[in-house]
Amino acid sequence: MEQYYYNHMNKPQQATYHSIFVGVKNLSDEIQVPALSGEELYNIFFQMRLDHPEIFWVTNFKYRYYKDSSNLIFIPEYLFEKNKIREHQKALTARVEKLVRPAQKMSEWEKEKYVHDFICENVRYDKLKKAYSHEIIGPLGQSVGVCEGIAKAVKVLLDALGVWCVIAICGNNPEKGIKYRHTWNIVKINGIYYHLDATFDNSLGKDHENTEIRYDYFNLDDQQIFRDHEPLIAPAPHCNDHDHFYYKEKKLSFTKQEDVYKRSLQAAKKGKVLVFHWRGGYLTKEVLNELLDLIRKAGMEKEKNAMVSINWPQAVLRVQYADIQVQESVMLEEANEGEKD
Repeated sequence: MEQYYYNHMNKPQQATYHSIFVGVKNLSDEIQVPALSGEELYNIFFQMRLDHPEIFWVTNFKYRYYKDSSNLIFIPEYLFEKNKIREHQKALTARVEKLVRPAQKMSEWEKEKYVHDFICENVRYDKLKKAYSHEIIGPLGQSVGVCEGIAKAVKVLLDALGVWCVIAICGNNPEKGIKYRHTWNIVKINGIYYHLDATFDNSLGKDHENTEIRYDYFNLDDQQIFRDHEPLIAPAPHCNDHDHFYYKEKKLSFTKQEDVYKRSLQAAKKGKVLVFHWRGGYLTKEVLNELLDLIRKAGMEKEKNAMVSINWPQAVLRVQYADIQVQESVMLEEANEGEKD
């Protein structure tokens, strides 16, 4: 398990982190820690919980400060009564062990995909934002979660599978209408760092009646992820590899228009959904219209109409063909943290 945030703290911060960690693990009512400012204390507590998402039972705290003392008293606020916490701990430990068992002998990449697919198939966004949906107990215990709970569940499962993983967090941006911080993961696969946003992929997969798992945010580099994610507010590794994101690995990242046409023709013939990434330069309106013309042409050859949805920031198109009497459609998809329908 990677204590990434702990490793980026100074010695007094690490001492405080350790005291809080041991205290809440033991369900202590009061924990003595070095006297730090309230803001510093909050940041340490917050980052300790990012390093240790298995600690789901404490989400807030108070503290008592004594004049001229070099220490203060940290008072955790627990989500449940202590007996209930122990019940949940036991149930979640068993749940994690059961979930990871089939993936133990897989490669790192396969383990990552296994966890990603589990989230996309089994977890729905909790619009009520219950307290436990911000913790692993939501996705792993109740099959609901918000982005924070989902990112924590991904880390807990990948930790159990021995895959390096941290939780990344960005700020809000009221000017863009982004009200909430968003949380996702950074993983290390075969020694290389990548962004993995299971929440955004989950929101795309839920857009269609015949749902398929989406991989628009599977192993992106910094340049790709920050096309539609805000800057990080806590330290995280840089992700510089652009050659192993999902669609390129699966030969579904096209640079030639003729490839789009050929694969669209296959999809129309076989009645299968085609999801592909465009890598042949910027996806401008002009380029998009050229691709849509080819997708339409492929459908007409098989007497079918195309229904296309576009994740414009990531240049990913989803194409599905229907009988000619079904009206063709083109829509913009917006991957998001689950706030929108």
